[in-house]
Parts: sequence; structure tokens; C-alpha cells
Amino acid sequence: MQWYAGYTAARHEKRVAEHFTQRGLEHFLPLYETIHRWNNGRHRVQLPLFPSYIFVRIALQEKLRVLEVPGFVRLVGFNSLPCALPESDINKMKEALSRGVLAEPYPYLTAGTRVEIRNGPLQGMTGILLRRQNKCRLVISIDLIMRSMIVEVEAGDVVPIRKSAFSVGENAAGGKTTDQQAQV
Repeated sequence: MQWYAGYTAARHEKRVAEHFTQRGLEHFLPLYETIHRWNNGRHRVQLPLFPSYIFVRIALQEKLRVLEVPGFVRLVGFNSLPCALPESDINKMKEALSRGVLAEPYPYLTAGTRVEIRNGPLQGMTGILLRRQNKCRLVISIDLIMRSMIVEVEAGDVVPIRKSAFSVGENAAGGKTTDQQAQV
């Protein structure tokens, strides 16, 4: 038996987990606690740490038992073959969350991702992520003078940049960008 990541319909993670429990399937749905505001006030809610994903431990021959669950879409893998996850990774996540480690969703970052610095003296600048551990190394380019620099910033201080419909060198008003906006 191995751990697999399962993809669920949007906002069906908890229902799928309930069905897994009813069917006797070992599963793990990492949750985090946050406060949501509604018309009737603020409420603490538990939400999935990885929206639309749940982990299930099965023998691959039991795949049909999982696929029959309402709200469950597919096992995650490549070329239609589910890929197993290291059991040690699941155990570490379970242990950390059970010990009260505070976790919350964060955009997935890989080397080469365009990011924006949100805090610190370089706030508002953008660059390309080279490495992410405790610190991030970013290449910041100034296109106007065709020069770049590499800086280290805290990992929590960068967020990925969403792709926009504007071309490089134009802003929302259709005009040219300033020096700071033109940075890669």
C-alpha cells in the first residue's frame, strides 16, 4: 500500500474524506485554521491546506474503490498512471500538523518563476527566482540599462506574478513602463 494524491472537485475535499472514512480507506486531508468574515460575523473555519487535493493510502488494485467516491476526480500521476508519494513526506506533514505547526497555503514557487518582492527595502521590485530554501535568490534586471543584479530576500517576502494580458514594456494604460516597472 502506498500514498497517492487525489484530485477532487472544487470544495469537495471534506466530503470525499467522509466517504473515505465510511469505506474504511486510510486518508489524510491536511487542514489549516483561518477566520472568515460573513454577514453574520467572523468565524473560525478549517480549510484544506492543498485545495482540491486529498491523500489516500491504497494498493493500486483498489483504485476503483477510490474512483467511485462522489466528488473524487482522479489519482494524480503521469500518462494516466498514478504516482506514489514518499510515505516519509506524508508522515512528516501529519506529525508537524498534529504538533501544532502553523501552516497555510502558499503559491508554488520553482526556480525560474517570476516573482514580486512584497516586503523589505526592495518592495515592489520584480525578479526571477533562482533558488528557494530559507532565502530566495532573485535576479533583478533593469532593462533600460541592460544590467542585472542578484539579491537574497526572505522566502515569505516574495509572491509569484500573475501573467497579464499586457505585453512587456506596456502598462495598464497602454503607455510605456517606468524604470521600476520595467524590471524583469
